[in-house]
Amino acid sequence: MSTQSASAHPSPGHHPSSGPSGTQSLSRETTEGTVYTVTGGDWDEVVQAAARADDERIVLNMGPQHPSTHGVLRLILEIDGETVTEARCGIGYLHTGIEKNLEYRTWTQGTTFVTRMDYLTSFFNETAYCLAVEKLLGIEDEITERAKIIRVLLMELNRLSSHLVCIATGGMELGATTIMIYGFRDREMILDIYELITGLRMNHAYIRPGGLAQDLPPGAVDQIREFVKKMKKNLPEYDKLATGNPIFKARMQDVGYLDLAGCMALGATGPILRSTGLPHDLRKAQPYCDYETYDFEVPTADTCDSYGRFLIRLEEMRQSLGIVEQCLDRLQPGPVMVADKKIAWPAQLALGPDGLGNSLDHIKKIMGTSMEALIHHFKLVTEGFRVPPGQAYVAVESPKGELGVHAVSDGGTRPFRVHFRDPSFTNLQAMAAMCEGGQVADVIVAVASIDPVMGGVDR
Repeated sequence: MSTQSASAHPSPGHHPSSGPSGTQSLSRETTEGTVYTVTGGDWDEVVQAAARADDERIVLNMGPQHPSTHGVLRLILEIDGETVTEARCGIGYLHTGIEKNLEYRTWTQGTTFVTRMDYLTSFFNETAYCLAVEKLLGIEDEITERAKIIRVLLMELNRLSSHLVCIATGGMELGATTIMIYGFRDREMILDIYELITGLRMNHAYIRPGGLAQDLPPGAVDQIREFVKKMKKNLPEYDKLATGNPIFKARMQDVGYLDLAGCMALGATGPILRSTGLPHDLRKAQPYCDYETYDFEVPTADTCDSYGRFLIRLEEMRQSLGIVEQCLDRLQPGPVMVADKKIAWPAQLALGPDGLGNSLDHIKKIMGTSMEALIHHFKLVTEGFRVPPGQAYVAVESPKGELGVHAVSDGGTRPFRVHFRDPSFTNLQAMAAMCEGGQVADVIVAVASIDPVMGGVDR
């Protein structure tokens, strides 16, 4: 943290001057206003001088760093004593340029970019993007049952891992280090499952237009069932540790307040919106991936504060475990990619000496079947498939709120434009409404309850 503007007596434009007791003050103009540097003298005199200066303010830069966020965020706070009078977000420090990069890659290669946006919700980014591409291709009804079930399975596991990071890091910011240890302990089990299924702990590019990169490997279902059993035992620990804890409650109740009218005006979605009592969830409101066939509840609270959002995330984790179990019970053998060879990216992944890639048998089959098959494979991989001209918007319920994808095609093998409505970006607009009028220390709690990931904001 650094104070952008310290307090002193001289009016703007004054050069070095001496006050009582040898106090020296220097002033300079900046984009934030006049900045005074005070040296020497007694602190009480500096405070009195600040009180006499009507036009003085203190602007505090919190960041750019990680103030209860997952990424580089700068909070610009104007404060009067300990009270925040004005709060603004400074974003753009990650500048990944993912949306622009998508225009220079094939539609399938796009999944390797979008998975890196909000890196805590990779599977949601991939699914939303692929649903938009499939809508443009007109193949929504051709996606296999097994592929849809595995997509839901991975998204709900991802919802669990995202909420665990939110609760763990949010707790750590409040000084509840035990909850941080619990959160990362449980998330590690989910990352092990990711690694078994996709070969990676994050940035998977596993969900592809038309289906999935490959089927579940042997042992995956058993490992997920074992995880569900363990997680059901571990979840009550969060209740014991935090839910009824008077210190935890006192720190979070009535902090980061935002009512339904505020959410509607600012476009806030996810746990922030549901903490106002409105049970809005796209899995129920605009079902996708057959979510309407799953049995689950949409948790809400009526507190409109950080504590309510914490309770909602806890309950959503319980609901996600139930959906994961339903997915495992529904799984039947079958293909995980559309039958159309002009869209289906040929893959049969295996772990070789040079890392994860197509298996040798699969390559031999492509190389040895026919010259036409080899040419087709080469063109599909290097050029990609063509998508009919048009535009599509698809939204999914990510752990942070509505994640929307607006994809535009000009009929080529690359996207003309892909724009994401990232919930972290939209929800961060609520930061000022939540923080102004509150204490500096409560800014951390409010931002933690938003759970922004800057990879999604600065895409």
